Amino acid sequence: MFSPITPHNNKNNVQLSAYPPLLKALVLAALLSLSACETAPPVQEMSDARQAIAVAKEAGAEEFAAFHLKAAEDYLASAEEALSKRAYSEARRDAKHAKMKALDALKASESSASND
Repeated sequence: MFSPITPHNNKNNVQLSAYPPLLKALVLAALLSLSACETAPPVQEMSDARQAIAVAKEAGAEEFAAFHLKAAEDYLASAEEALSKRAYSEARRDAKHAKMKALDALKASESSASND
């Protein structure tokens, strides 16, 4: 016959009522740590994008790779707008795109400059 586990008939004398709050705390901690990824501003990504654009400009991207440079600057502007709205996931994505486009501009500039 099945009998429910209670503190009186539990052989290990484990307090089962302690598990639900502990489980709730663990689940809450896990959710908070996962959501923290998107609640932090993308400071490093924004900095990386700005630096990549600056390096591309120094390499002559305004002359040799204007299309890629403009795309990088547009993505950075979009990232800054998203950042101001606290849309951190969107800001992070656009900042990464800005960096990639700036690196494309840098490569195109270096390639064009070496051919001249």
